[in-house]
Amino acid sequence: MAQCDQCGNDYDKAFQVMSQGRTYTFDSFECAIQRLAPTCAHCQVRIVGHGVEAGGSQFCCAHCARQDGVQGLRDRTASGTSTPPGGSTAGLPPGAERNAAPPDSR
Repeated sequence: MAQCDQCGNDYDKAFQVMSQGRTYTFDSFECAIQRLAPTCAHCQVRIVGHGVEAGGSQFCCAHCARQDGVQGLRDRTASGTSTPPGGSTAGLPPGAERNAAPPDSR
């Protein structure tokens, strides 16, 4: 069995990841993400995707970059258009907004 470099668990299905000339052993993707994924300079979430960079800082999205004063960065939707103010609505039905309150079910 191999021991996870992040949590120390001995696991028979561990896997290895090579990054920047070093080999790491993990028992789960969660541990790999926690150890290797960069952290958003604004909201502190792990960036598990492309993210955006500006001035040597990494952000999970253009919204977080703007919150830190970075101008000119844009997220992109599947159609290639720029993201509307407030974040992506990709995958939502027309007229829906992210973080909108659910309909009253009374």
